Amino acid sequence: MIRILLVDDHAVVREGYRRLLERRADLRVEAEAGSAEEALQILREGQPDLTILDLSLPGMGGIELTQRILQRQPEACILVFSMHRDPLFAAQAIRAGALGYVTKSSSPDVLIQAVYKVARREKVLSPDIAPEMALTLLEGASNPAGELNPREFEILRLLLDGLGTEEIGNILNISPKTVQNVHYQIKTKLGVRTDIELARLAMKLKLIG
Repeated sequence: MIRILLVDDHAVVREGYRRLLERRADLRVEAEAGSAEEALQILREGQPDLTILDLSLPGMGGIELTQRILQRQPEACILVFSMHRDPLFAAQAIRAGALGYVTKSSSPDVLIQAVYKVARREKVLSPDIAPEMALTLLEGASNPAGELNPREFEILRLLLDGLGTEEIGNILNISPKTVQNVHYQIKTKLGVRTDIELARLAMKLKLIG
């Protein structure tokens, strides 16, 4: 039996995935969470065999959550299930420690097989994103946001959501000064000087709509 923690901020979506997963006799969704904070609370009380999480969570996002889980439970098996098809998001999730990345546009069978592979500690990417990642590596295509580490990527996401320094610090449990320093590092790495330029670049890179 593979015991699963399912983390997604939409209850209807979670219910759909629960029904899909539990069609298999050896898969059981033991717990559900609607936010990263709720997931961390559940994980304090017990450790599932596998955590399936979305990247787009309210407050602390899936990349930061992945790192937090692995800080507490280095052997945790994490599968990211996300709407983002850009290879950048998959790369950041894997860099943060996730073993698998499957897009929500994938067929149900792709998700099921990914669950089994990640539970065996195998790495997996859904077929609709794997060729793009391989092509990016082969061509040496350079997305400047790929230079950001997972913490910088998470802070960039929160900045683009319009959150202020103190709000971000509270969400990530770091000081406002640290947020300011990382904010500066992000702009330096992306080659922009102002937040307006940062927002324009983020739109160009399709990090925001």
